[in-house]
Amino acid sequence: MRVPLSWLREYVDLPATETGRDVQARLVSVGLEVETVEQTGAGLKGPLVVGEVLTIEELEGFKKPIRFCTVDVGTANGTGEPQEIVCGARNFAVGDKVVVVLPGAVLPGDFAIAARKTYGRTSHGMICSTDELGMGDDGTHGIIVLPPEYEPGTDAIELLELVDEVLDIAVTPDRGYCLSMRGVARETAIAYGLPLRDPALLDVPPPNAHGYPVKVSDPIGCGNFTARTVTGLQPEARSPIWMQRRLQKAGMRTVSLAVDITNYVMLELGQPLHAYDRSRVTGTIGVRRAQQGEKLTTLDGAKRVLDSQDLVITDDRGPIGLAGVMGGADTEIADHAEDTGTTEVVIEAAHFDAIAIARTARRHKLSSEASKRFERGVDPQAAAAAAQRTVDLLVLLAGGTAKAGVTEITAPSAPRTIAMPANHPDRVAGVAYGRETVVRRLQQVGCDVYGQDELIVTVPSWRPDLAEPNDLAEEVIRLEGYENLPSTLPTPPSGRGLTDRQRLHRRVGRALAGSGYVEALSYPFIGDAVLDQLGLEKDDARRRTVTLVNPISDEEPALRTTLLPGLLGALRRNDGRGSHDLALFETGLVFRPTGEETEAVRLPVDRRPTDEEIAGLDAALPRQPRRAAVVLAGAREQAGWWGKGRPADWADSVEAARVIAREAGVEVTVRADRHAPWHPGRCAALYVTVDGVETLFGHAGELHPRVVKELHLPERTCAMEVELDVMEQAVDGALQAPRISTFPVATQDVALVVDSGVPSDAVESALREGAGDLLESLRLFDVFTGEQIGEGRKSLAYALRFRAPDRTLTVEEASAARDTAVALAAERTGAVLRGA
Repeated sequence: MRVPLSWLREYVDLPATETGRDVQARLVSVGLEVETVEQTGAGLKGPLVVGEVLTIEELEGFKKPIRFCTVDVGTANGTGEPQEIVCGARNFAVGDKVVVVLPGAVLPGDFAIAARKTYGRTSHGMICSTDELGMGDDGTHGIIVLPPEYEPGTDAIELLELVDEVLDIAVTPDRGYCLSMRGVARETAIAYGLPLRDPALLDVPPPNAHGYPVKVSDPIGCGNFTARTVTGLQPEARSPIWMQRRLQKAGMRTVSLAVDITNYVMLELGQPLHAYDRSRVTGTIGVRRAQQGEKLTTLDGAKRVLDSQDLVITDDRGPIGLAGVMGGADTEIADHAEDTGTTEVVIEAAHFDAIAIARTARRHKLSSEASKRFERGVDPQAAAAAAQRTVDLLVLLAGGTAKAGVTEITAPSAPRTIAMPANHPDRVAGVAYGRETVVRRLQQVGCDVYGQDELIVTVPSWRPDLAEPNDLAEEVIRLEGYENLPSTLPTPPSGRGLTDRQRLHRRVGRALAGSGYVEALSYPFIGDAVLDQLGLEKDDARRRTVTLVNPISDEEPALRTTLLPGLLGALRRNDGRGSHDLALFETGLVFRPTGEETEAVRLPVDRRPTDEEIAGLDAALPRQPRRAAVVLAGAREQAGWWGKGRPADWADSVEAARVIAREAGVEVTVRADRHAPWHPGRCAALYVTVDGVETLFGHAGELHPRVVKELHLPERTCAMEVELDVMEQAVDGALQAPRISTFPVATQDVALVVDSGVPSDAVESALREGAGDLLESLRLFDVFTGEQIGEGRKSLAYALRFRAPDRTLTVEEASAARDTAVALAAERTGAVLRGA
């Protein structure tokens, strides 16, 4: 909303020294967002006067039409002689009144005017257009032609109100009443503590049976409809300069006198209006919902197919306007011309349902000044005053005659009242305002207040946003000043911090980041297409999803059952943008429905839900385990002067699972498995011990080549996904820090030959159990196959580290522990010492 300061002063007696910046500060203090203060006419310096064109001589021999004019500027040039001016515009004639800037003047943009020789003549000044004076585009793209009543030499700076300040206010949706001078003036009066001259306080004649016939078929969509008729309009009448200038400063173009008046009253009172050419309206004006498929050509020339929910204005022929949005072309006010201009108009001032207008405007992608106001709420009691103001201006400026008939159709309604404890704003703000302050502030915004400890507040008709006690409390707080609210930081209760589970989740993230992984956060939505690309079987549990009623994308309508689609998508995007060495991780929830979920209940909003209602809501939720996943591609170790480097492989994904498990103090058992989307020969099942039972908690390995191809991933992409909730169940008490012995370590290497089908994990488990308590660590450092050990056989070389906490081990003790470990491995797996 653009608010000229000169117009605002008509309703509030602001001190003469107050500038636009001062008013901006006051309005901001009461909660209005004043974005800018524009200085119109900045740098303008006269003489700038009205001139009458006396003669026009067409100059020949130039590439474009040039005219040499003499203009009467009165005594403004000091001599009283006609002023000679060269001009290229052609939208004026001899006898027209124009705006002339004389030598010595300065136009906006620091453009100094002086006499100069051009086109073989000397031009003593300029005949001005709106753009040259900083007035904006008036639609003519030519010279300003003034009404004939102004005398030559009249000061045009004052006449055109060129020097002013315009406040640009960003009106929030709940403050629709501020889309009018009346609303902004009310806030200004409150901010300054001054009285308001309400422009809506007019003497309005009561409705009678002689008004233009109107029928409202939808009282819910149209709660108030006022119609007035004015006849005998002078078609040649033009909008006065003061009205044109106010409309221009407010950001609106002038069209014709009748249209300009309706726009002016809308800006003044906030009530959108529409003027119909009475000669083009047939029969009764009606308000109803459109019939599906009805057509209407609106004022912008667009032919629109109407929806059954659209609210339309009709006559006996059908729709003549889209209610609250835009009028129809069939009843448009004609341009001013004596023979064809409009001489009789019907003024419509109605109140339409905000939701209906908002939906219609969006349905037709047609936002107008009227729809913008109706959407935010228009004062339903301002319609009659706005119609009267329009009639008065038409009579005054167009020489019309107001018909005695007044049509006013109003749906029954009662004032809205809100009961509120007098100390409610105090409790909301934490400030002791007191009853007197609360009542005074509410009365300032237009409320009627009764009662002592319990206030009964009648809300003004122009404030549809005030619906409950908290809204009233907000009014008191903003007018008392948000800056006066005390800033008090809450004191957190002592002895509370992160839970053990939260600490573990943080340690997992830090451990993966410390291992070179970068965290990626992906959308928790998937579709069937990606599950097909992962190669999941039809009966796979990961295909049972929770589908959203209103998904962001129809291609991804379900909540994820695995973290891999989002991570692999992130890896693919980064690889496509040139980052080929990637290691990403994510921790988050997946959603696994069990089929036992109940239908969700709708919780009440007027009270706290009971424990049973909350339990019923929880029962409707799917299982939501927390998982961690990693994906790898490219080089795991970069090549350089230190070595060749190496690519990421399935072993790195398994190691990522061990990194996570170490944070919980849990041992991971690794076994070969076949599980989509992993490669059947390079897939590891990961187990932890929960209550003495080995429990699967994830998979790791290299992805299947078909999956890599379907998802357009780099070759040999690897991944790991584990369920953190299962790992937490495997935690046995508090994490124990390892004991560090001060005695030296004894290392024994052993190479065992086993069948190729024997997993190394089985051999390792037997060695650990056989070595006993002296074993500190066990590491597989070599796997060998070849003719030396026979076909179908493999050699596994392990490094065993022995250490005692209380003594230095002898060679005999270390060897005995190693032999016991080898013997148990031979018994369980058939292993034999290599070379034996």
